Amino acid sequence: MILLLLADGFEETEALVPLDLLRRGKCDVKTVGITGKTVTGAHGIAVTADLLPREVKGKIDALILPGGMPGALNLDGSSDVDRLIEKTRADEGRLAAICAAPLVLGRRGLLSGKRAVCFPGFENELRGAVRSNKRVETDGDVTTAVGMGAAYEFGLALLSLLAGRETAERVRSSSLIPDGIGIPD
Repeated sequence: MILLLLADGFEETEALVPLDLLRRGKCDVKTVGITGKTVTGAHGIAVTADLLPREVKGKIDALILPGGMPGALNLDGSSDVDRLIEKTRADEGRLAAICAAPLVLGRRGLLSGKRAVCFPGFENELRGAVRSNKRVETDGDVTTAVGMGAAYEFGLALLSLLAGRETAERVRSSSLIPDGIGIPD
């Protein structure tokens, strides 16, 4: 199962674009409301989460953290997020974060020695990471992205990693995503 974490103040595009792309690719993705069942994004869009943290059962194949403020800080301050990160790592799952959310991984030492990116101004939170100049960077079991403008690339990269490049290309093409927005390697 793939989990996309939502905390009040999340950046809506960074959450919903990857969620939509993954579901179009037939991935089993569930949203998890870290701050409650109804979570309000940074721009006032309320989303009803599929699950609460205590309802998460089974193997976690990937854990996705959208950015936004104060969403990323709300994720960072949650013991439920810590537990889900630990479970994902124990299950040998993938960690993914976009915009400011890589700070959650960086503050926990999970980017050490890995190439990573984030929203400009949060670079100091990528503790131990090798900063990349890409918009989306995958290094081993961690994928990071720069922000809202890279949401399609981030989603397509995750879809490629989790369901295969052919599936990602089919979804990209059928969704009329321009060729200029490719599937990152």
